[in-house]
Amino acid sequence: MAIGERIRTFRKRKGLTQKELGVQLGFKESTADIRMAQYEAEKRVPKDDLIETLSSILEVSPAAINVPDIDTHVGIMQLLFTLEDIYGISVRQEGSHVTLDLGAIHDALGHEAKSWAKMKSKLDTGEISKEEYDNWRYNYPANTHGYHKLIDL
Repeated sequence: MAIGERIRTFRKRKGLTQKELGVQLGFKESTADIRMAQYEAEKRVPKDDLIETLSSILEVSPAAINVPDIDTHVGIMQLLFTLEDIYGISVRQEGSHVTLDLGAIHDALGHEAKSWAKMKSKLDTGEISKEEYDNWRYNYPANTHGYHKLIDL
């Protein structure tokens, strides 16, 4: 999902039109929807300061908007290879299933991966709603401290 699709996803999640979001970003009302359409279609790429403002309006982390290239299988594979190189994740095939194994990561990534696993477990067991889970993911890491009590770290 590229940056334009992420912007569209979060805009719709907030119930905003392209024009409404564009106006909140400070674009002229007469061109706000056109400008947002260009960002969502990726005819324009927002600069870092605009991503910061977007994230504030859409109530998500800037990192949730500005994700790596994962629109193709090749992009996803390159991301996974990078994670293997940097963090030592590995891939295993068990029957017809392929799984990613984070192993015994003892640094900050391991701690955060455990937080993610616990939040996902809470969702799967019905202890939190999909909306609460999505809010945690889309505002990560800004809101992790508030959820640490919920997940008993």
